[in-house]
Amino acid sequence: MSFSKYLNRGFYTQELISAHTHIILVGSVMMMIMGVALWFFPRAEKSDKKYKPELILITYWLMAGATFSRFVLQVTASFYYIGWVNASIFIFSSLQVTAMILFFFSMWGRIRAVGSQYREAKGEKF
Repeated sequence: MSFSKYLNRGFYTQELISAHTHIILVGSVMMMIMGVALWFFPRAEKSDKKYKPELILITYWLMAGATFSRFVLQVTASFYYIGWVNASIFIFSSLQVTAMILFFFSMWGRIRAVGSQYREAKGEKF
C-alpha cells in the first residue's frame, strides 16, 4: 500500500476501489448480517412451508460465489480491458441481489413478534 501510494502514483483505479469496497460491504457485512439473522431469529414453525434450510444453504453459496467472482473480475478489469468482463460483473451483481432477496424471503417466516400476543391478551393496545 505504501509503495502504491508514494512510489507508484496512479495505481489505484476506480475498479480496484470498487472491488475493495464491495468485498468488504457485501462480502463481510452483508454475509455477517445474514449469519446473525439465522442465529438470532427463532426457529421456524414445523408447519411453515416457506422456510427451507436447503434454500438458505444454496443462498449462502450463491452469495459467496457471486461475491468472490465479482471481486476477481473487478480486479481483472482494473488491469486489462476484456469485453466480456463488464457483462460478467453485472451478472454476478445480479446474482448477489437475487441471493439477498431469496434469503430474506426464506427467513420471513422466522421473523415474528414474540410476546406481543401476551401483551394484547392483557389488554395492551398497539
